[in-house]
Amino acid sequence: MVRNYIAFATFLLAQANAFAVVSAPCPIQRAAAAGPNVWLLCERKDLLVSADDGKTWQSKQLPTDERLRAIAFPDVRRGFVAGDGGTLLSTVDGGGTWRAVALSSKENLTSVFFLGDLGWLGGWNGLILHSTDGGKTWAPQRSGVLQGIDSIYFADANHGWAVGWIGSILRTADGGQKWEVVKTNAASWSLSAVYFRDLNHGWAVGFNGQILHSKDGGVTWQQQPSASQAWLTSVVFDSLGRGWIAAESRMLLSQDGGETWKPMPLDGALVLNQLLVTRDSVWVIGQSGVLRQTGKDPVFSALQIATG
Repeated sequence: MVRNYIAFATFLLAQANAFAVVSAPCPIQRAAAAGPNVWLLCERKDLLVSADDGKTWQSKQLPTDERLRAIAFPDVRRGFVAGDGGTLLSTVDGGGTWRAVALSSKENLTSVFFLGDLGWLGGWNGLILHSTDGGKTWAPQRSGVLQGIDSIYFADANHGWAVGWIGSILRTADGGQKWEVVKTNAASWSLSAVYFRDLNHGWAVGFNGQILHSKDGGVTWQQQPSASQAWLTSVVFDSLGRGWIAAESRMLLSQDGGETWKPMPLDGALVLNQLLVTRDSVWVIGQSGVLRQTGKDPVFSALQIATG
């Protein structure tokens, strides 16, 4: 099965007449990192685990046949994987073994975010679940919307934001006990990701190249010029203050604190799902491969992902 995935991904890259990018052994959906550990989540069953910043990899099987959509590791031992049908799996040994966590909902889960022992899950039909005990138990929070929640981000235990379908934007100042639905004409398309550098300055990105920026903690949002009409799937800032946005097969880069964004082509036919900031690197997570950037130069190189 692994060989078939590699052959198929290699064929797609060749057909695209793109520069060679090392293929992943499975379609990668999301990624998480803690310390030197990195986890790559495949669409179904497989988890790729590295304990040395991506130098070597092991493949683990997850105990579910559901489609998997989100992953989070609060630390090097504790982790969570979420997916369709209310699937939530947890590990306490860095991904070696997994167990199912019972939830009150069977909605498809699309986002998981942790801040210490505090956790939030987002899903279809406006679902938000919250844990205060490190993910052992979960209780619903009233989102106030029926649209799917695709991304949740908290800057601290109280201040958080969520975005999703049809331009949905939510904010909270009390850990989600009350979520406020933010109405703005700037959000004209579905939103895929949200990120705040501090309590005031945040960005949300989504379909049709949409970039929204808030300077007041998400109370109001303004649309920023975008150099792409692609579906923007992820936004992060690195330790040097540079902003990065994933735009299908290329990146958008900001070197002025997120005020302006410029296109940055990538070598290879990657369908970009996520950006991941580790201790000293920015990772580009694509379905068929992974690129990594280190240091001051915004140059990415393909990462070898060969499992033992």
